[in-house]
Amino acid sequence: MKYYVAFSIALITFALYIPALQNDFVDNWDDNVYVIDNAHIRSLDFALLRFSFFGFLHGNWHPLTVISHATDYAVWGLNPLGHHLTNNILHAANTFLVVLLVIKLLSALKQATIKKSSRLWTFATERAVLITAGTTGLLFGLHPVHVESVAWIAERKDLLCALFFLLSIIAYANYVLELNDKTVQKKALPFILNKRYLLTILFFILALLSKPMAVTLPIVLLILDWYPFNRIQSGKTFQVVLIEKIPLIALSFISSILAVLAQEAVGALMPFETVPLSTRILVGTKALIMYLWNMAWPMNLIPLYSYNPKRVSFGSLEYSSAVVLVAVFSVASMIFVKKQRLWPAIWGYYVVTLLPVLGIVQVGGQLMADRYTYLPSLGPFLIMGLFTAWITEEAKTGKWVRPIVVACGTVAFIILFLL
Repeated sequence: MKYYVAFSIALITFALYIPALQNDFVDNWDDNVYVIDNAHIRSLDFALLRFSFFGFLHGNWHPLTVISHATDYAVWGLNPLGHHLTNNILHAANTFLVVLLVIKLLSALKQATIKKSSRLWTFATERAVLITAGTTGLLFGLHPVHVESVAWIAERKDLLCALFFLLSIIAYANYVLELNDKTVQKKALPFILNKRYLLTILFFILALLSKPMAVTLPIVLLILDWYPFNRIQSGKTFQVVLIEKIPLIALSFISSILAVLAQEAVGALMPFETVPLSTRILVGTKALIMYLWNMAWPMNLIPLYSYNPKRVSFGSLEYSSAVVLVAVFSVASMIFVKKQRLWPAIWGYYVVTLLPVLGIVQVGGQLMADRYTYLPSLGPFLIMGLFTAWITEEAKTGKWVRPIVVACGTVAFIILFLL
């Protein structure tokens, strides 16, 4: 059943983006650099591999993305239809994985020994799990904030990175579930030899080779160890799971250095003399709130959210209110932590996955970009999935509530589809 639901939602997602197949290249904004004028992708040979792994393209080091564009060029040449088709397929595949991942995490949660923090899951029937995963997947596949990542050929790196990021988490979830299986615990190999753990590392490497934004995965896995896997119960258990992450942390460190070197090579890094740290923090805080607003009210989305650093001030209502809201969300998460770990886990995931693009290390002059929410949006979308499942399965309401929820949800997804 879960594969049927995941495949159906992936198919709907692919259908949504069929009009993008008629689009051309954006030949004056990155598509020219990555595809149209990129002589390095003209042939699949050793020269391509050498440039991909030992060269920087447009201030980025993402070998797998370059090879992906070269593969498309080998098949389609400069026919944009084929390049868009690959993006569409990748986005549909990512949507498929999102549904399966949510189901996997909820299954892990049901197996874990959670005490007070398990209250939310008293309603977790199989149907509730499918409703949660299906709603999350539909939002991920259809939401307008993801159009930039899918319909812009140059953002292939977002899609590839997310594909392997999700596969890495799924492999890690399988690794944890295997550890919890008492029938295999006695025969368990050291974690470094476990094939599911090795798959986690392999997929993580492929994600980093697609886009360095994947560097946050080790912290994401630690959050999942805390909840829903419930592997962190004390300082000693934290030390155990942290040791597991050392190879991934090392890979993140290497990828971060390469990313900085690539940006420095084209002079894209803003010096602190130009944009002070205080300004960067205020801008990043505002972006955290604006991303949530765009997910809740996806209107007037634009390709470039520019700003003037000289006008950034805590005395400005738009920045001070953002700081207050982020503080409120953070404090509320800490208050709820004893009763329900879900909220701080999701808030932590959202903030952590956005950290590389919040402007603390400022690249370019943009305030934010819709494409940056491709993976971080999973947190807010999961909350909507959980709420939908709760209101239809657990809330003590009349029989008329479920049809109303279905009707409202249908209207909402039609609106998202049209937007």
